[in-house]
Parts: sequence; structure tokens; C-alpha cells
Amino acid sequence: MNKSLLLTGAMALGLALPSLAQQPTQVKYANTITVADLKERLTYLASDEMKGRDTGSEEQKVAANYLADFYKKIGLSGPAEGSYLQPVELVSASFKEVSLKVGKQKLVDNVDFVFIGDGDMKKASKTDLVFLGLVSDENLAKVDVKDKLVGIWAVGVRSNDLLTKVMDAGAAGIVIVTMEGQANFDRVAGRYQSLAGKGRVGFAKPAEQKPVFMVSSDKMAELFNTPVEELKEAAKSDPQSIKSQKTSYQIQKEVKEIESSNVMGYLEGSDKKDELIVISSHYDHVGVSSTGEVFNGADDDGSGTVSVTEIAEAFALAAKDGVKPRRSLLFLNVTGEEKGLLGSEYYSDHPIFPLENTVANFNIDMVGRIDYEYQDAENTDFVYVIGSEMLSTDLKKILEYNNITYSDLILDYRYDAEDDPNRFYYRSDHYNFAKHNIPVAFFFNGVHDDYHQVTDTVDKIEFPLMEKRAKLIFHTVWDVANRENRLRVDGSNNRTER
Repeated sequence: MNKSLLLTGAMALGLALPSLAQQPTQVKYANTITVADLKERLTYLASDEMKGRDTGSEEQKVAANYLADFYKKIGLSGPAEGSYLQPVELVSASFKEVSLKVGKQKLVDNVDFVFIGDGDMKKASKTDLVFLGLVSDENLAKVDVKDKLVGIWAVGVRSNDLLTKVMDAGAAGIVIVTMEGQANFDRVAGRYQSLAGKGRVGFAKPAEQKPVFMVSSDKMAELFNTPVEELKEAAKSDPQSIKSQKTSYQIQKEVKEIESSNVMGYLEGSDKKDELIVISSHYDHVGVSSTGEVFNGADDDGSGTVSVTEIAEAFALAAKDGVKPRRSLLFLNVTGEEKGLLGSEYYSDHPIFPLENTVANFNIDMVGRIDYEYQDAENTDFVYVIGSEMLSTDLKKILEYNNITYSDLILDYRYDAEDDPNRFYYRSDHYNFAKHNIPVAFFFNGVHDDYHQVTDTVDKIEFPLMEKRAKLIFHTVWDVANRENRLRVDGSNNRTER
């Protein structure tokens, strides 16, 4: 990228750039972000002793107190009526009994199918399993789905709306294919199996009678005694040609309350202190497998969490030297991201500071590794950035200016596309700020073989690269915090529904 063109373009759009006199101060505190500090904190948070920091676990509470104590030690304040913790009221729902029988075949939970729905039934229900295939008005006119289990084909498409449409048409429940190939399904089922018995964590709500069973494409073909390719063809416009099957199923649910919390450290600004910037990560993970293996979560998201602490410490050191940011900063480590972005949703619904005064959210989720796309690249100094220009065209320009001035990373925007099949935009905590029209930038290193595996350990972290990424975020936050005008919200959020 041509630096002179970038500077000229930024000035033409009225983005006041930091003067050269400011740069030595900024660099001084950026340089307090070090590999040694990142490694020391991550080695603790992602140790076996922390047992995967599962939401609601004792180890998660230990991690929360560790972060709170750190913020207190460096001189940040607790903004929740003096506390560094914001309690988040959650429940854990366990399904004591999930059974599915099709014809004479009794399917095995987390092997033949994965239960992804909800429900609580006193006794088993008997009905027919019918094949709908693609969810379209034409197919719904051809297949009687009322009070039936309905087989739908949803490979490569967003399934939530499809499930709602089929249930609204009167279906009793759904058997869904979302991916082709047995191996892909087995990976998903294996994860569910390893976490069996832990319960699903979320907000308290009445049980919804919505039995949804996910199966592989091969298993769906087996259930209907039809080859996969023939089933795929019928799914398009001839679903009534597939013979229905007798089926029975049952779901029994048990709910218990659990305690968790978001962790916050607050640094009040100077002359623009009523305006706030949030720097976030999620600090808990998924715990221990059913066989006792620890999901350490070093990259996901120990890397983001310790990056937030290092950025916080850099700003705190500056403030002690009398160099406070003009705008206030909230360092926010949220709970329950792995369970559905729960902690950030709770904060956005119960904000400590008014959302209308929140200028931006910088979210850091997985910044310690090199992914598939860059593993063989000559230059691996990269970071993926998502969402940075959707709501504010200023934000992306400020980020790129600070990158070219201080960091020289490859800023890769490939996952920022609206039609990104990975849907990364929807999968981390910035989402719950963006839905309130708060400009966001999500920093991410992509996925790798250890993503959500027990092998996501500290020894695989690329600490020098992690330091560079954290410094870039620090520089960008410093810039946004100290410029005269707050970020313009000159875009629109067209990605509001998960």
C-alpha cells in the first residue's frame, strides 16, 4: 500500500492524524507490551490447573478474580459500583434423555445424531419422518409436514430461518443435514461427545418444544433407504418421491442455575471522558472433556485475554505518567462466548456505561497463531480484521494508518465479506456491540488444526507475532481515544441477525 496516498486520502476525508510529536509517547507505552508478559499470563490462564475455564466452573471464577486483581493492581477502577465483576445470571440445561428411533433402528446420541434443539417431554412421541429436502414454498406444498418429523437438506445455507419456517408450518420436529460427508459430521459429533453431560449454558427461558436432530448426509440417506445423490436430487423439487419412515423420539430436560461474571477494568479519560471505547475478549473456554482431557484454550481466547491485559497495562502506565487518554477506556473480559456470546449480550443489554456514548469496540478473539491460509506463506505477519468499515469508514482508515506507521502487518479482510461461509462476523463478541450501531473491529488469526481441540496449548503460540498484533490494537485505540472528533457512524448494519 502506498503510504503517501493513504495519508492524503485520510486528510481529504477530515481524519485528523496524530502529529509527529505524539508518536514517541505512543511508541514508548506500546513498547511495554512484551512477549515476556504475554507468555507469563497466558501460561497461567491456559494451564492444565485452570481446567479449561469452563463457564460457571470454579476455575472460571479463579480466572475472573485473577483478571480483576490485575486491573486493580495496575490502577484501573472497578466500574460496577466499585466492583470489577459484573454478575451474569445463567442456567445450565442438561438433556437427561434424548432418544431417536427410525424404523427398527435406534440411533445413538452424539454418534448417529447430535441434538441441537430444545424440549422437555413426559413420554415418547410417535410420528412419521417425512422428507422435505430444500425448504421452499414449492416443497412445503408437496409434503405434509404437520405433526411430523421433517428431514431437511441445508448444506451450505444458514439454517436458523429454515428451522423456523418448517416449525411454523406445523412440523413436530426436524432432522437436518448441514454438511456433506461423514467425516465432517463425525468431527462435530466427537466434540459434542467429549462435552457430554456438561449441559448447555444460556439465559433462563421456558423450554421450547423444538426437537431438532442433526445427522450426516450418509445417515440421512440410510434412514430413508435412498442413496445420497438420489436424495440430493429429490431435495430440489421432488421430495414427495421419498418414502416416509415410522419414528419415535423423546427429550427430557433438567435446568440448574450457574454463576458467572464479566470482568471489567476502567480508565477514566480526560476532557472527553463521557465517551467510551471498549476493548474486549472472552476469558472462559469449554472446560474438560468427558474423558478428563483439558481444553486449555490458549489461542481461543487466552491469547485475546492476555492481549487485553497488556494493552490495559500500557494505558495505565501512561496515565500514571500523566498521559491519560481523552476518552475513557473499558477493558472488558466477557464470559460465555463459547456458549453463544452470552456475556457480551448481557453487557449490551445491561451496560455499565450508556451505549450511545460508546464510540467503538475493539474485540480480540484468537491472535496467537498462524492459520491454514498463511502456514506456508513467506510473510506470516498478518491479522484478519472483520467489521472495521461496516458502521464507520473512519475506523478502517485509522486502523490502516496506524498499521502502516507502526506495525506493518498484513491486514487481511477476506472474512469481512457479507457472504463469508464461515460467518466469523457472527461468531464473536463484537457482534453484540455492532447490533447497537457501535463501530467495531474484530481481530482474528483464523482457524487451525488445534481450534477447539485439547491441543490448543501455550507451546504452540507465536508470541512475537501476538505482540505485534497487540501493539497494533494499542496504537489504534490510542488514536481513536485521543482524536478531536469521535468516529462517524456513516454506515449501516446489514448483519443484525445471527
